Order: sequence, then structure tokens, then C-alpha cells
Amino acid sequence: MTVPGPEVTLFEQQRRRLFGLAYRMLGSAAEAEDIVQDAFLRWHGADRERIETPSAWLAKVVTNLCLNRLSSAQVKRESYIGPWLPEPVLTGDGALGPLETVEQRDSVSLGVLILLERLTPPERAVFVLREAFGHQHREIAEILEIDEAHSRQLHLRARKHVADARTRFAAESDQQRRIVERFLAATLEGDVAGLEKLLADEVVSWADGGGTVTAARRPIAGKDRVLRYLLGMSGRPEVALVRTEITEVNGHVAVLFHVGDVLMAVLVPDVDGDRVTAVRMVLNPDKLAFVTAQLG
Repeated sequence: MTVPGPEVTLFEQQRRRLFGLAYRMLGSAAEAEDIVQDAFLRWHGADRERIETPSAWLAKVVTNLCLNRLSSAQVKRESYIGPWLPEPVLTGDGALGPLETVEQRDSVSLGVLILLERLTPPERAVFVLREAFGHQHREIAEILEIDEAHSRQLHLRARKHVADARTRFAAESDQQRRIVERFLAATLEGDVAGLEKLLADEVVSWADGGGTVTAARRPIAGKDRVLRYLLGMSGRPEVALVRTEITEVNGHVAVLFHVGDVLMAVLVPDVDGDRVTAVRMVLNPDKLAFVTAQLG
């Protein structure tokens, strides 16, 4: 049995944090894994005696690798077929780091990750480093090689962009779970009255099939239209074969849909009080690979 060297041990202690950073920056678990592996290779080849604070050095490497990748990611988003949603991640085991506060959970929610797509890459980097990881602006300035005043300016702009459109998730975890359970039961049973009570008037549904599987190509907005859409789904014959599992995805209560041993979809509702305000469904098989691996 080979015992890992101290440099490997130190990196492994940082791996989960680095993955959480890269994932928030890119919205893709697969790309975040690639970034972390690239960071490991750079760490392995670095002159570590000259690195005073390894955690800061690694954060800088990962952030800059993500910034380089965001430009090409934007091109892919523009040619993506149908709505683009971030890759879901099971978070019950701490895969994205601690999610003990509302702010921490907010930072990995699908809704906020979508909002981060509106930011410039530097704004996104500052927002993630500050909001999700609590870095001081002095530290962020060093990571991005900008001055501290510029870091503060980028942070203010990013927060404004996100706050202008962000929906706060008012429901507590237990309340979320109860609403999601009721929503799932009403959807599978085709319970019109039950869904009408649960759906907010302004509810919007997104389905990410990536052009690989059948999914709505545009967001569906409004209670009546979303209700008809959900009832249409519940009427499909394959629903009888589906096994559901309620779990935590991206810090919020979600539903996994299995057919046999195959994960077919991840559904993440946004719950505000006792209403479902948004429904996000990831059906693209490529985007389900990471959760499938997490499930073992």
C-alpha cells in the first residue's frame, strides 16, 4: 500500500473546497472536476517551498482556470438546445462544502447559479469568493490581481444584479419537504385541485433536455400553463414505471426519478412559503452523470 506524500495529503484536504469553488463558478460538476484535476497537476509541479499559503495559492489557480473556461462556456450556452440549467449535485453529504446558512444554500441553488450567468466572469469570481467562501476583499484582490477598491466595486455590481432578480427561499427545510412531497404526489396522481393550491400564480417551469431527450424547448410561465404541462407529464404511460426519491440537491429539497437502475431526471422546485414558485427539471443524460456517480 502506497502512502500518499504530504503534498498529496494537503491537496486532498482542499479538494472539496476547490470543487465547490469551481462548481459555483462554472455551474458544471464535470468541468469542476476537470479544473480540480488540472489544479492538482499544477500543485504537483509547483515549487511548494515558495508557496506561503497553499489554500490561497490553490484558490487562485482554480479561480483563474475557471475564468479562462468561462468564455468558451458562454459560447456553448448560446448554442445550447432549449433552456440551460446547471448540473445538479447531491449536497446531503457536503459535496459542495458546508451549507449551514441561508446564504450558503442560496449560493449553490439552481436559481442563483442561473442568475450568476448574467455576470461578467470577474463579477462572478468576486461574488463566489466573497458570498460563498467569505474571502476578504484584500484576499480576493490578490487572487484576481486587482486592487481592493476594484474588488469591492465588482462585488457591489454582482450583488445588485443577483438581488434584482433573486427569489429568496422563505420556506424552512421541513416545510420545503412537505410542500415538495405534496407537489410530487399531486403531479403523479394528476390531482388538478391539489396542484392549483400548490402552484404560485407566477410559477415558471424549465426543462433541460439538451436536445438529447424530449423536453420543452422554452420556459413555461403561469399557473394554468404549468398545470397543463404537469398534467400532460403525469398522463404518460412510462410514469407507471418511475420510482421517485426525495433528497437534497444543490442545498434544496428535490426529487430523483428512476426507471429501474437508471436515473432519468432530477426535479428541483423552488418553494416560497406554501407555494411552488419555480420548477426546474434536468433530463439531459450528460448532466445526470455526476449525480448517478454520487448515488454509487
